Amino acid sequence: MDARVTREKLLTKIRVLIANAPLRNRIFLVGDIFLIVVAVMGSFALRFELGGMFRYYLPQAWRMAFLAILIKPLVYHLFGLYRRLWAYASTRELTLIFYSVSSASTLLSVAVVVMISIQSRHVGYIGFPRATLVIDWLLSLFLVGGMRLSSRLIADSRFSANGNGQTGSRRVLVVGAGDAGALVVREIQKNQQLNLTPICFLDDDPAKQKSQIHGIPVAGKLDGLPRAIKSNAIQEVIIAIPSAPGDVVRRVADACRREKITFRTMPGVYELIGGRVSVNRLRNVNIDDLLRRASAMSDDRRIGGLIAGKRVLVTGAGGSIGTELCRQISRWGPSSLILLGHGENSIFRVFLELNDSHPDQPKFPVIADIRDRDRMSAVFDNLRPQVVFHTAAHKHVPLMEANVEDAITNNVLGTRNVVEIAVNAGVEHLVMISSDKAIRPTSVMGATKRLAELMVLEAAHTSGYVYAAVRFGNVLGSRGSVVPRFQRQIAAGGPVTVTHPEMERYFMTIPEAVHLVLQAGAMGLGGEVFVLRMGEQIKILDLAEDLIRLSGLEPGEDIEITYSGVRPGEKLSEELWDRGATFLPTDHSEIVQLSDEDIISGDVLQNAIDELIHLAREADASAILKRLDALIPGAAVRDTPPPDLTSLI
Repeated sequence: MDARVTREKLLTKIRVLIANAPLRNRIFLVGDIFLIVVAVMGSFALRFELGGMFRYYLPQAWRMAFLAILIKPLVYHLFGLYRRLWAYASTRELTLIFYSVSSASTLLSVAVVVMISIQSRHVGYIGFPRATLVIDWLLSLFLVGGMRLSSRLIADSRFSANGNGQTGSRRVLVVGAGDAGALVVREIQKNQQLNLTPICFLDDDPAKQKSQIHGIPVAGKLDGLPRAIKSNAIQEVIIAIPSAPGDVVRRVADACRREKITFRTMPGVYELIGGRVSVNRLRNVNIDDLLRRASAMSDDRRIGGLIAGKRVLVTGAGGSIGTELCRQISRWGPSSLILLGHGENSIFRVFLELNDSHPDQPKFPVIADIRDRDRMSAVFDNLRPQVVFHTAAHKHVPLMEANVEDAITNNVLGTRNVVEIAVNAGVEHLVMISSDKAIRPTSVMGATKRLAELMVLEAAHTSGYVYAAVRFGNVLGSRGSVVPRFQRQIAAGGPVTVTHPEMERYFMTIPEAVHLVLQAGAMGLGGEVFVLRMGEQIKILDLAEDLIRLSGLEPGEDIEITYSGVRPGEKLSEELWDRGATFLPTDHSEIVQLSDEDIISGDVLQNAIDELIHLAREADASAILKRLDALIPGAAVRDTPPPDLTSLI
């Protein structure tokens, strides 16, 4: 009686499964039931051939087939075989089929063993050929997998027949025949609405020459791009190499401009972290692409150990660096992410963005000023962060020359509040974002960032916690930086204003800088100043000319470039460490560690900070400037504030 009830329940579940499945999956389900019977009968036929022994064991075959029909579809359902779009099957789906069929066959074997043990107690038991269970498993793999992969083959043949040579579609050349290029071509072939036809690849790898990927030939190396464009009547070039350095992107962009054809690129590897390569990620080439460097190694284990499962707080979360930090931190699965900033609009913007990309991750948007010690203490007490990234700071060099007091209260007092409250709250990891302008500072901003570094180092030495500073130069496209300003001037028809023809700076893309900040923070033991290797300095004039050309114009012809003169607090070139300073290599090729950076410490440092904060509250800018110049070796901070703001523009 119990066996009949169980059998009826299983049959009811299968009927419900068939009734509720979408049409395409209902077809697969019915097909599976048919093939299950075929596999069982086939296993007996292969074991005994179609003779007397086959007929002798036929009752057992039907019993096994009945059990298989009850068990296998339910297991396949649990493994998700009826939720897949098999026209897009890949090796992942092959693995899923293997585990599904193997699990179902294992359960069937258990059921058959139970059936045999029950039958063996009765007179007339005819035995059971156990080898049929193995044969049934092999046949099921072949039949169940074959039926599903046939959907992929049919879809592929349809795409091949209809996806190439569409009337009016744009002829595309793909630079890069690696994984990204192959995925891009595959998506183009499958999505006719993109109105693109892949014609050929170009790749510098000798092993890929004269081969085909998804039916598209590798037509040569990158040097042959102009010739390939002309001979194949190419209308668009797609750069599908996320790890390509800037010089490769520049070569492609220059060739396409000369041939007057469209060119697009895949985002760089640091932008793709946590994401996937797809046609939807293609975008126009921008200045970041021209200046990006080849990607360095990544120690994911260390970053995961720092962030995964931790409560992480980011100050200045609405800024350029803070926002990208929040994006990349979210991909590592913190238990919660605290977005702290003074500007409600920027915090709200990044909060909404992260809610869309990581809806299940706990996030706490906090509007607070790091200068308000009571408010900051309450935030730490309530949300109990375990890791802090301190990015909040005033960063605009000329503007801080006219707002000396606020530079002190925000960059110095604010940092002291964050660091001291973090120590009191038991925060074990803190990473502060510093600047190359902290080296032999000629500006108020640079001097205040150097003092902020010293406070972090002092806290690390006295508390034993893992607190460190990470120093790097300019990042491309940050708010208020030179790139957005040049873009506005180009959009207005010029002129583009450069301060000096020899002015040069270190530049790094925001995603790359943030990725290296996470790497540096994860490798710190406490009390270090890490410096990111930023390559060679780039002339601001060259940057302006690149931006003009990316806009489809020519510098000096379509857009004029003028010079406005060096502004207060600016250097013609930057430095990442003091002259004569020693630095040590780290486990990461793009990060070095400076030694002997605590030029002042202890009571001397604390008394100097107290004095500067007092002078800021007294609005004595001249005294602040003189004190900064005396405090920091090599500093050349001006001794009087600028008379007005016009000299800052």
